[in-house]
Amino acid sequence: MNTQRILALMKMELYKILREPAYLFLMILFPAVLTITFGFAFGDPELGMSFNLMAPGLFAYACIFIIMTVAQSFADFREQGLLRRLNTTPMSSTDFMFSNILSNMIISTLQVVIVFVLALLFGFRSNSDIVGILLAFLLMALFSLSSVGLGLITASVSKSAGTATGLSFIFILPQMFFGTFIPITDTTRPIAMFLPSYYATDALTSIFSGASLTSANILIDFAFISIVSIVIVIIGILLFKKSGNK
Repeated sequence: MNTQRILALMKMELYKILREPAYLFLMILFPAVLTITFGFAFGDPELGMSFNLMAPGLFAYACIFIIMTVAQSFADFREQGLLRRLNTTPMSSTDFMFSNILSNMIISTLQVVIVFVLALLFGFRSNSDIVGILLAFLLMALFSLSSVGLGLITASVSKSAGTATGLSFIFILPQMFFGTFIPITDTTRPIAMFLPSYYATDALTSIFSGASLTSANILIDFAFISIVSIVIVIIGILLFKKSGNK
């Protein structure tokens, strides 16, 4: 890997997003619209609802949707035969893959920051200190890595960007319904425990409630997300490189 090339590619990818209004809305403005909508619809204390309970799920929800954008963009790359062409240049496919993965992680982290700031405006308050909040952002960066990996897997089995968009919901919907702001019951918990979003939301809830950062619950959630995210993104890279060179 060439660090200079990766950084240059990251810069180019981020500039490209800024020049595309549709991508900008989906990646940046969408979490803002989502937070505002849920803030007005479900943040009324008179209805017995608390934005503090919903906020951790919204953070995870924002990261989940990057699966679709990653699947779309990498499916386009495969249709264009970009990896095959890279083999004829000094730039390696590994540099290209890592630059895009890091770019999407940056975007996902920015989405979480947007949700966090807007959540504060709607009354969200964390009982954790600054260290806990920083840990929460690190946790979401790791969680976004799993979403990028699932996007790569989706792109690997999709024949076009349109197909990738539809197939991405195979990974998006279960995490939405069983791992974010929708309450988990004894019936749905066995399903939720297979999903990274469940552990991300569970850890964030513990952190923001003021639990000790070294508690077993947070450490287990953190370890699960770290291991699963790394495994998923490695599988995604291998599958996409194999399909992208065909």
